[in-house]
Amino acid sequence: MRNKFKLRSKPLTARRGVAAVELAVCLPILVVVSLVTIEVCSMLHLSQTLKIASFEAARVGVVPSAEVENVRYQCESLLESRGIKAFTISMDPSDPALLNSGDYFRVSIQVDYSKNAILGSFVANNRIIDRSTALRAD
Repeated sequence: MRNKFKLRSKPLTARRGVAAVELAVCLPILVVVSLVTIEVCSMLHLSQTLKIASFEAARVGVVPSAEVENVRYQCESLLESRGIKAFTISMDPSDPALLNSGDYFRVSIQVDYSKNAILGSFVANNRIIDRSTALRAD
């Protein structure tokens, strides 16, 4: 016996049109989400790099024979080796030679994110990232 209720499927050409419309709608959204994810990850990496550089510079600064040039060199060499541009380094106190035992030495680094962004500054325009570390002198 033959099936009296034969289901007819739509032609394949009609389905191709639906797939093209779905792609036209979804692809731009996926591309934007991917680009924003890349920028946010880049910002987090930059923030972590600043934290590492400030820690290493503060570690150099609490050594009893430390000088300003040593702290700046440590910080600049780490940042430049990772391709960070447009950074500002500040120290408190401004000269680590003035530290007494038990005093805190703070190194702060500020960076303009738009100068270090991978895809431009459309995610965080004019955002300043600031990280600092304070260590106690021995």
